[in-house]
Amino acid sequence: MAKPTSRQSRSSVKNKSPRSAKRASPKQDKTLGSFLRLAMLAILEITGLLVLAALAIAVMLGYTSTWFAGTALLTHLLPFIVGVLILAGLLGFFMLGWWKLRRPLQRLTAFLPPALSLGAALFAAWSVSYGDMAPAFVQFKMLVGAKEEARRITLAHQVYAAYRRHGNGPLQRMVQRSQAYRTVVEEAAESFGIDPDLLLGVAAAESSFRPRDSRDGGRGLFQVTRVPRTALKEAAIRLDVPKPSLRVPRHNAFVAAATLHYYMREMDDDLFLGLLAYNIGPRNGGLRFVMDRYGVNDFVTIQPYLKELPRDYPIRVLSYALAFRIWRQQGRMLPYEKAGNAPLIQRIGIPGLHDDVF
Repeated sequence: MAKPTSRQSRSSVKNKSPRSAKRASPKQDKTLGSFLRLAMLAILEITGLLVLAALAIAVMLGYTSTWFAGTALLTHLLPFIVGVLILAGLLGFFMLGWWKLRRPLQRLTAFLPPALSLGAALFAAWSVSYGDMAPAFVQFKMLVGAKEEARRITLAHQVYAAYRRHGNGPLQRMVQRSQAYRTVVEEAAESFGIDPDLLLGVAAAESSFRPRDSRDGGRGLFQVTRVPRTALKEAAIRLDVPKPSLRVPRHNAFVAAATLHYYMREMDDDLFLGLLAYNIGPRNGGLRFVMDRYGVNDFVTIQPYLKELPRDYPIRVLSYALAFRIWRQQGRMLPYEKAGNAPLIQRIGIPGLHDDVF
């Protein structure tokens, strides 16, 4: 019998050898795609439910802490604990109901359960930020934040009181005078990442938008006096000039923004301390010297040690900043004492203080 040639042997082996890489069949591709889609929908649904549950717990704890506020065991603490247990039961009942409801929803379309859960979560987030549930969420923040949140709310109401004392007429005139300088102030604020209404509030407190040279050495729109070298250098870089001129409103605004940015960083972004440090400047060692000397680290506890230094400056700045934000959003001033305006103004929020809802 004749032996196969070497060429025939190689050809036979080549034809019989399996392919090194097998291509997945269309059926396998379809199965994998379906699995990934279901997994993504499940993740979205679970995310929506978790957000909704978390916000519901926060709101219910806020309401419960309001209803049973106090320290007596039988009339306050024990009812609060019972309320928390009832809340846990209601949450479990809701999850069970959702599990039974989702199957009929999936028969309609697989996208319906995640769409509903995300929609409910977004609605809940809006409600705790701007809707009827906002006061309860504030109470929850006080419950968790305790001393820190209570201090912030106390200071916020001082700002509301200062806004009310200014009166609508003077505030409207202030806003009208600011129109000539809004563009340069907003440009400077954007350059240094500062809320424009906050920087407008600083200008209102410093010069009432009447640029001038003052007896204490203040110059221009922001009454700039002594500026930290770092801030002055940063302003010059942003302006692309060798040295800013404080008598030029745009330069003045950039120097003020750079100075405020400098002191905010020095005070670890504490709004009240940053504004206070901006106003005090480097005189008498600056605010940091006072804080280190007396061992205080917040705006409330530092009050007794300021002596002749200005204490209400941050409140005045923020009351003007609030007026600019109200004008920007409403197109008019809102009298705080008029019915319905106080909750609306509080929802609008004080620039720099109430922007961090969550």
